[in-house]
Amino acid sequence: MARPKIRHLAIFARNPRALAEFYRDVLEMEIINSEPDGSAFFVSDGYLTLALLPHRLEGSAPVGINHFGFAVDDVAEISKRFVGRGLEQPKRRGADRPYAEYRGADPEGNWFDLSVHGYEEAETQTARDRRKVPV
Repeated sequence: MARPKIRHLAIFARNPRALAEFYRDVLEMEIINSEPDGSAFFVSDGYLTLALLPHRLEGSAPVGINHFGFAVDDVAEISKRFVGRGLEQPKRRGADRPYAEYRGADPEGNWFDLSVHGYEEAETQTARDRRKVPV
């Protein structure tokens, strides 16, 4: 199995659109996807994807990094390693998450996503179901 690679970071932003435009215009990142209502944007340098998510003042999470994501070959194998260390098995993400299939947490509670699909392009739930990622 190939070594898992960090390919995705998520940032809670007060203005995701303006932040996406900043990364596009200043750092030449490409806007590769956005929510239909314009509430969230995904930008990439061709290797790492930044998810720019809306921060809500009524929420409990601060502005800044929320989670990061690993591209993996085998979610089932990674899940066994979690359980072997006494950690909770990663959980399947909702169908509205176009990049990551699972969410886990390290021993200190830092969240991260696990994706067999990867972070280069959005994946629909229909395509995910056809692939039937086991865990």
